[in-house]
Parts: sequence; structure tokens; C-alpha cells
Amino acid sequence: MSSLLLKNIYTLMTSSEEKDQHGVDVLIKDNVVFKIGNDINERADRTIDASNLVVVPGFVNTHHHFYQTLTRALPEVQNSKLFVWLTYLYEIWKRIDEEAVSVSSLLAMSELMKTGCTCTTDHHYVYPKGFSGDAMQLQFDAAEKLGMRFSPTRGSMSLSKKDGGLPPDSVVQTEDEILSDSERVIKKFHDPSDLSMRKVVLAPCSPFSVTKSLMTESAKLARKYSVRLHTHLCETIDEEDTCMKMYGVRPLELMAESGLIGNDVFYAHGIHFNDAELKVLKETGSQIAHCPSSNMRLGSGICRVREMLDLGITVGLGVDGSASNDSSDMLGEMRMALLLQRVKFGSDSLSTREVFKMASENGAKMLGYEKIGRIKEGWGADIACFDVSGIPYAGAQADPVASLIFTGISHEAKYTIINGKVTVDDGKVVGIDENELAGKANEIARRLLEG
Repeated sequence: MSSLLLKNIYTLMTSSEEKDQHGVDVLIKDNVVFKIGNDINERADRTIDASNLVVVPGFVNTHHHFYQTLTRALPEVQNSKLFVWLTYLYEIWKRIDEEAVSVSSLLAMSELMKTGCTCTTDHHYVYPKGFSGDAMQLQFDAAEKLGMRFSPTRGSMSLSKKDGGLPPDSVVQTEDEILSDSERVIKKFHDPSDLSMRKVVLAPCSPFSVTKSLMTESAKLARKYSVRLHTHLCETIDEEDTCMKMYGVRPLELMAESGLIGNDVFYAHGIHFNDAELKVLKETGSQIAHCPSSNMRLGSGICRVREMLDLGITVGLGVDGSASNDSSDMLGEMRMALLLQRVKFGSDSLSTREVFKMASENGAKMLGYEKIGRIKEGWGADIACFDVSGIPYAGAQADPVASLIFTGISHEAKYTIINGKVTVDDGKVVGIDENELAGKANEIARRLLEG
């Protein structure tokens, strides 16, 4: 049995709803939190001096597109809205190959882990013609190499330009191809256990990139195997207009007609729901992956998070694709969530504790995990540790946990612990050469742009 002891913790937040503790220890055995208390003297394989550390539950990222790390900050679409942005980038993304998927997955997960994220999903929906590898195998291999808890979606697109969609023909698949492969990846990879390192979600890309029948059949397939469902929804007014033109209903009603709604479903963005639709979300238990940085970057709007939380709707956080954020900075996303709500609803509209809950417990719930998201005896040992002893946090120690959001010039964790193992050690990702990875990603990015 392996063991790890966090000793004399400066500030420990076990959950957003419990009082912070100071000077306590946390003992981890194998992959779970074994004991929380004062002066734990049990010998451990490794002891970390945590006297300068704020220790919090690991963050859970509920929406991302890993491959987009290879197309960040492109000048041509720095000032574009979603549909123009997508149309331009699809012509680059259609050249993605097996190496691009593997390297971008390592890159995105490394960046996430360095900012305290311990569990993530990914929405991979681009399957170019001629792509001969197993995209999800490549992603799971990357997650295993890094030690990341991973619950990706098997994304899909079936509507190309010729059918009224946005992507080129070369990156969409037929419904039969999509459903067959979706079933395959569930059978091959999905582990429903409490502390699973591998879960699978089914995710038709959006109302304007798949057929209604694919949404309906994907929902049926997911429920056959008790896996969760995900899609983009109500991100822009353009999407709303497209749904009305194609189907004669607003996006959420289309989801209801397709069966893609309920307490096993989480939608990315959810900006443009009306009052009646918020009530439907509450009644059905449908959940929202809020992506504030992307929403600001693309000028899409401000999600009604405050109202959703007041209604009891579960809202998590997602960094979204790194071509619309343009980072995989989980702690930074938390800061943006706090500030953006205050722009719309006022300075008391969202507290740091609520943001921490969104980024941990709520995200875990959305991905189907019941024993991560808190630092609690018997729960999974997914923990983020931040050093607050330096200049950026000076003067902010009246509330050390809140200081992680309000202050700081770097969002990098000192240690990230996933499933009981240290995956970021003294700020460095374990098991990879960070400079080598960055260099390889830049090489592939250049190749994609050159065509």
C-alpha cells in the first residue's frame, strides 16, 4: 500500500460548505484520503511540508476540445464570432492526424494539471477522412501516461456543408459509423466504478452539426449502457436562429424532442435560455458546463449562472477549446466565472466558495463521479496544492482560499495529486519533458497551418 502525507497544511478546504482548517494533516493511502487530523504521526512513503500550501479539492473540467491547443490565437479569427470562427478553423482541423490527437491531448491535460485540475472531459468530434487511428485510444493512452482522471466524450458530426452544416465533408461521418463506434468505445473503455480513471460520454456536437435522428439514437444508446450525454447548446443567437430555420423550435425544445435532456445530460455554454427554459432545466435535472472565457472571447454572451444556481440547477466549469479561450487554465477559468457574473448581476452575485463548488463537486457530479470533489475520508485523493507564500499573495491571507481566485499572477499549482499519486511535483508535470512537449506541439501546429 502506497502512502502520502501532507503535513501541517497552512489552509485546508475540504469542501466549499465546510469551514477551512489550519495546521492539519492529510494522510493518503493508495488512491483515497485515509485520515484528516492534527499531528498524524503515521509513517508514509512520502511526506510533503504543506506549511505554505493552500490545499483544495482537485478541479473538474467539464468541457474542452484538446485538439484546439494546436490552433491558438490565430490572427485570422482573433475577432470572429462563433460561426465564422468555426468555418475558418474546420479547414485547418480537417488535417488533424493521429500524432496531433496524441500530442494535443498530452498538452491540454498537462496544462490543466498544472492549474489544479485532476479530472477532465474532452469533446473530440473531428474525425477526418483518412484518419486511421483510434482517437479515443490515443487520448486514453495520454491520460494514462500523465495519471489524469479522464471522462472524454465520443463526439460526432453528421451534417456537412452540403447538408446545411458548417464543416467540410471530409470531417463528418455517417450516422451508422458514429453509432457503431460509439458503442465500441463504451464497451472498450467505460468503467462505471466510483473511482474510475476511465469513463465515456456520448456527445453529438451541436444542433447545427448533427441530424435530429443522430441525437435521438445517441441518447438511446447512452441510456442502454448508462453513460452520460453532452452537447453544445444555446451558445449563440445564430444557433437559435439555425434551429428555428431547420426544425421550427428553439434549441432546448429540440433536445426534448430528441430525448437529449435529463439528469444524465450536461450542456456546454447554455447562455441564451429564456425564463421558461430555465424552469425546464430545473425540472429535468439537466446540467450546464459554464465556459466564461470562451463566451467572452467569442462575444457570445453571459450565462445566467446566478439564476441557475438559485433554481437549483447544477452548474460546472469548463475551459472550452483552447482555440476559443485560448488556454487550459482551470484556476483562471474560476476567476473569470466570478468576475463575469458580477458584470451582469452585481458585486455580490457569485462568491468564491460557490465558484470552488462549481469547479469541484458540481463538475464531479456532471461527469458521474460521487466520490471526488471533496477532500473527505474514504473519497478519492484528487487534490490541488498552491503555494501562497510569495509576493503575489502577500496581504491576502485573511482568506487564503479566496486569495487563489482574487490574487496571484500565476495559476500554477505546486502539487497536483490524482488518484493518490503526485502528477505535478514542485510545479512540474511528472513523466514528461515539458519543453519537449511544447516543441513538438509547435511543430505540429506549424504543419497544420501550412497544409
